[in-house]
Amino acid sequence: MAAFRRLLPTNRSILPSTSAIFLSHRGVASKLFVGGLSFYTTENGLSEAFSQHGQVIEAKIVMDRVSDKSKGFGFVTYASEDEAEKALQEMNGKPLNGRVIFVDYAKPKADFGGGMPITRGPPEPPTEH
Repeated sequence: MAAFRRLLPTNRSILPSTSAIFLSHRGVASKLFVGGLSFYTTENGLSEAFSQHGQVIEAKIVMDRVSDKSKGFGFVTYASEDEAEKALQEMNGKPLNGRVIFVDYAKPKADFGGGMPITRGPPEPPTEH
């Protein structure tokens, strides 16, 4: 970051502030992972069940791309960390649509590179001894 500041000393407004970086990482704390969902649970049903514990901003169920069926887990995003904490305490281990669900804080997405794959060329031919 210091090297970046030296490159652009005149226009500091384009640099992210420390508080902005902190807030972007803190936002993960208000997003909950919900596992063990019934395949019949809808996003509306998930949102409705979790809205009893605070303001739900988004409820998302992860779907299989090929079969377009639920993978049995999803995410619920709350407006505040306090509401997320309350929902985690109240909903973890409780039944929802006939299945016991487990709730935890969502972890940040892992970056798997996403760019071009590394090409290594063809395999070496076996050497004879």
